[in-house]
This record gives sequence, structure tokens and C-alpha cells, in this order.
Amino acid sequence: MEAKATAKYIKGSPQKARLVIDLIRGRSVEDALSILKFSKRRAARSIQKVLRSAIANAEQSSPSVEVEDLYVKEVCVDLGPTKSRFRLRPAPMGRAFRQRRRQSHITVRISDEKE
Repeated sequence: MEAKATAKYIKGSPQKARLVIDLIRGRSVEDALSILKFSKRRAARSIQKVLRSAIANAEQSSPSVEVEDLYVKEVCVDLGPTKSRFRLRPAPMGRAFRQRRRQSHITVRISDEKE
């Protein structure tokens, strides 16, 4: 049995979110939730929401599934649209860079079979 959940247009850069998902990939769902709960990274809250949504999707699709048996099969964070604001930051040698506001798309897939 497999379940999937996706969150799109999440504030924050994918590079920082990937640091968090590397901690939970391949672990049991209970371990992943406890790791995300005590993580100090901002992206952990969004990833925790998506993981809980995937658990709810699994329970909805088949009521006989046990949460203790579920594992994080696949987690990925992709780059969403990047918004370039017209605010300038000082850069070296008298230049200026525009600020970029990055967004992420988070996908979590859980399964009851450990790979």
C-alpha cells in the first residue's frame, strides 16, 4: 500500500529544505515525525504537515493500515517559481544584486513495505 501527498508554493529555498528531508528519508513514519518535531529548521514544519497529510491519505485509502508499519519511501523537494523583487542588496565592488524569493514544491510518498 502506498500513499502520496504534495504541497506546492511553500516559502523557503529548496536547498534548505533538502537538508531536512535527508534526515527522514527511509525511516519509519514515527521516527520521521519525531525528528521533524525537534528540528530547528523552518522547513521542518512544512515537511511535517505534508507527512501528516500522506499518513491521512494512507488511512483514508485503506482503513486496515497501521501507522507503525509505514515507512517514508520517497521525499523530494523541487524548485517552485522564483519571484525577483525589485529590492537591491549591496554586492562586492559597488554592484547590486536583486533579492530572490524562492518557493518549494514538497512531495512525500509513504509505503508499508520497507525497501
